[in-house]
Amino acid sequence: MTTITNPTLARAVPDFARGPVLAVAAATAVLLTAVSGRYGYFGDELYFIAAGHHLAWGYADQPPMLPLIALAMDTIAPGSLPVLRIPATIATVAGVVLTALLAREFGGARRAQLIAAGAFALSPNFLGTGHLLATSTVDPALWTALTWLLVRWVRTRQDGLMIAAGLVTAVAIQVKFLVVAFWAVAIVAVLVFGPRDLLRRPALWLGGAIAVLTTVPTLVWQAQNGWPQLGMSRAVAAESVYAGGMIGFLPVALLMVGLLIGSVLAVHGVGRLLADPAYRFLGVTALGVTLIFLVSGGRPYYVAGMFPLLWAASAASIERRRPAVWWRWVPTWPVYAATAVLVLGVMNVLPIRPVSAHADQPLQIGNFQLDEIGWPAMVDDVVAAHRALPPESARNAVVVTGDYWSVSAIQHFAPGLPAYSGARGAAWFGMPPEDSGAVIFVGDPSAVAAGFDRVTQVGALDNDVRVTNLAQGTPIFLLEGRHRPWAQLWPALRHL
Repeated sequence: MTTITNPTLARAVPDFARGPVLAVAAATAVLLTAVSGRYGYFGDELYFIAAGHHLAWGYADQPPMLPLIALAMDTIAPGSLPVLRIPATIATVAGVVLTALLAREFGGARRAQLIAAGAFALSPNFLGTGHLLATSTVDPALWTALTWLLVRWVRTRQDGLMIAAGLVTAVAIQVKFLVVAFWAVAIVAVLVFGPRDLLRRPALWLGGAIAVLTTVPTLVWQAQNGWPQLGMSRAVAAESVYAGGMIGFLPVALLMVGLLIGSVLAVHGVGRLLADPAYRFLGVTALGVTLIFLVSGGRPYYVAGMFPLLWAASAASIERRRPAVWWRWVPTWPVYAATAVLVLGVMNVLPIRPVSAHADQPLQIGNFQLDEIGWPAMVDDVVAAHRALPPESARNAVVVTGDYWSVSAIQHFAPGLPAYSGARGAAWFGMPPEDSGAVIFVGDPSAVAAGFDRVTQVGALDNDVRVTNLAQGTPIFLLEGRHRPWAQLWPALRHL
């Protein structure tokens, strides 16, 4: 046992269950690495690479961290999908270990740490996106690190942990702005429920100052560009209908973290935190953050970063006192084994099946695997439309897309083709030059059609495997005879 001496709170913590926990983490790493190159780039990954090649302090739809990571990985190994995804695997594996360490901070020994680590490793949300370089993969791992630091501070009162929390927050803000909601609720919860001495610690405010200062360049970029992130938030709220809006928020969130183990342990964990005066503020924070994202139209996975905390609190409590008979069977190895079969074999959250298995299936919003398929073939259709132009037209022709995934794919797989888009952050990468000629438009050209003499459909995107993803079947138009400057047309094309 490792004993921490503290003038305010003296409590021993169990040894870290290094062998079993690292075995779970290693198995997770091997699985994610094995499938990391099985299909292809996810649409957002292509966008992050494109954004990285237009590096800025901020973007219309996100802070700069993911584009910077994508640029670094694509520079180290250009065109290597497995290399691009290494940071995602590291984040997911770190989440497994940190969740076990959270259970240890709550007094959980070997069994509790394994219960918590297993809940993370088998969560459809974390496992299903763990092989993708995405904000939804990196952000929850940072939240897990942040909550671990807070829980450890409650036990040890070591103020250096609050400076570390400020550094983690600084990184999290550069990934996604969601962590601001966490701190807003947490500070109010501490003020109401304690421990109020946290708010009197200079280290907390020093850590906060570090986080704020590192965010200044991004905020300056947002201010200089008309605060597009605010419009992006409204766009996300409008899109939340795909998950059932406010009514579907909680059911979808619980389904994503695990229909049985993850959801049961999360509910139990909230109860345990609320019942413990020392950690009640964290239980209130979990509920408050959920409420904020629910009423603001956020996506269900926005709350994913809170679940490792809840699982850890639940696991430590389960180890200390046996649960009620009616749910005692949930945190047992047969249920974990059955969940692994369900998640991997039935829900198919990872790209294990052959690509042909997805052919002729209806579109399923939220099935990320569908949008990992066929980008090179789709880009070939755009390239073919460009090659079909007469030489005099092809010389100064440009490609414009109605969505940011397609333009990112074109820039990646056909870098010699001048491609632009008015969608989301890609709209800030630049517009076509005024001396450009014909336009190959991928998508609906109605926003700019009035600026051209002729609009003719010349094809459609086809991934060659009949997988119905978000891009499949998108029409390709040829726009000729532009009689308005792009400076007038581009604002109509911009959208979030």
